[in-house]
Amino acid sequence: MAELHHECGIAAVYHLPSAETSSFAPRGDANQASRVIPRILLDIQNRGQLAAGMTTFSTERNQLIDTHKDVGSVSEVFHLNHPRKTDALMAEYAGRAAIGHVRYATCGKDDRSYAQPFERHHIERSKWFSFAFNGQLSNYLDLRKEILAETDFHLARETDTEILMHLICQELTSDPRMDPADLLSNLAKRLDGAYNIVYLNARGDMFVSRDPLGIRPLCYVVDGPEEAPNMVVAASESVALANLGFPEENIKSLEPGTAIVIRDGKFSIKRYAESPRRAHCFFEWIYFANAASTLDDRSVYLSRKRLGEELAKQEDLEIDDDTIVVPVPDTAKGAAASMAYELNVPCLEGLLRNRYAGRTFIDSTNRADKVRMKYTPLPEVLEGKKVLLVEDTIVRSTTMQVLISQLRERGKAKEVHIRVACPPIVAPCFYGIDMSTIEELFAPRFMPGTELTPEHEAEMAASIGADSLRYLPLDSIARSVQFDSSELCQACIDQKYPTPAGERLYQLAVGNHERGESGRTYDAAEPAASVRT
Repeated sequence: MAELHHECGIAAVYHLPSAETSSFAPRGDANQASRVIPRILLDIQNRGQLAAGMTTFSTERNQLIDTHKDVGSVSEVFHLNHPRKTDALMAEYAGRAAIGHVRYATCGKDDRSYAQPFERHHIERSKWFSFAFNGQLSNYLDLRKEILAETDFHLARETDTEILMHLICQELTSDPRMDPADLLSNLAKRLDGAYNIVYLNARGDMFVSRDPLGIRPLCYVVDGPEEAPNMVVAASESVALANLGFPEENIKSLEPGTAIVIRDGKFSIKRYAESPRRAHCFFEWIYFANAASTLDDRSVYLSRKRLGEELAKQEDLEIDDDTIVVPVPDTAKGAAASMAYELNVPCLEGLLRNRYAGRTFIDSTNRADKVRMKYTPLPEVLEGKKVLLVEDTIVRSTTMQVLISQLRERGKAKEVHIRVACPPIVAPCFYGIDMSTIEELFAPRFMPGTELTPEHEAEMAASIGADSLRYLPLDSIARSVQFDSSELCQACIDQKYPTPAGERLYQLAVGNHERGESGRTYDAAEPAASVRT
């Protein structure tokens, strides 16, 4: 499903100065946190391919914290295909602490100035800091209006990351040596949305925080006993930590409303805000996260496997010798294989993905050309077959229409039946996924509200050229991810937003849609008179 994009991913590494060198430090050198960050970012690049960067800390250079970032993939930004350039870069940015980021933007421009981490220079070390941010502030416009109401204030970028940097600066102005938990507690009173943060200052202090609802995942591992660790590593997904060599059983999810704090070389985990409820984004398990990750103790792969079982349970198509299951690469593979197993039919790769076609959501303006570049149907697999094409979700339908046409014309499939391992997407996301209007969504054109009927599915199938289309019901998500639905954010499929600003933006989106107005909901929104959290 080449239609949906996540905001970003974050990482942090700290070799604690009071401890012995960790066995996981590259080359046994505790001053090489810079070498760990690109390895982590490669493993979470599924979360953002637009830009990458890192900030490191070292007392052995004038630039106590220094940032390297640019537009491009992790390999491009860190010159990983050129060993000499990589070694020179790692030596230049050597340090015992580092934070990192990969970006795909849901707001802001596609240039280097928007790449993260954001570094803010200051002569006072406590006020010289860098940070990176995963998520999206739903009350961005409220905060922006509040800041610009001050006559001498100016914002140079249209991004909530700059808003967050300004708010951190405000807190440090009042107390430069403020405890990180207090700083985060003050921020939490003003922020609405999803916000995981990694932060590093010129004193060598670091914090890694997860928002009180736990909307986006954040994992960490401690090498050595927590009371006196050698090394602490954090990343948006567990797979990045496992691939460093840490035992799976040692990798944990950071509790919502808590932060890893390293201050004056001492490690602790502190609660900075109450977590009245959980609102984990279900899309992390069914689409965004690496299948090898485990988030909040739930396996991504097993969740997708259970989605396939759910699809098989509701299948009413007559199965014959010509029936095959074909996944849309790559995130639908787990569900497709599981569905095929339950139905006792072959699961075949009738579509191959060209991994070197580039980012189709950036490169070309012709959707059909982009799909032809990215996917190749195999007539030797598809010809004369009744194809159950399994997709993780349908957002805008444009890719799916072209895929169905390609399966018929180039693949020579006899029938194409779409099976979607997700309920219909009926509402925008305001927490870090690139879909902010009702107008751009496929399902609301055919179904009012969240009630789906066979008639709706038949109309949808006809509109995209499929022989049939089936979605999963709403309650299948909680069963598959194995959380109670009250612990998940499912706003895009049930229209129930977990925060006040998200709900307010949704009501604006509904009004815009009813009036036939185009453009992002954020752009059309009138900020509220006061910030609501």
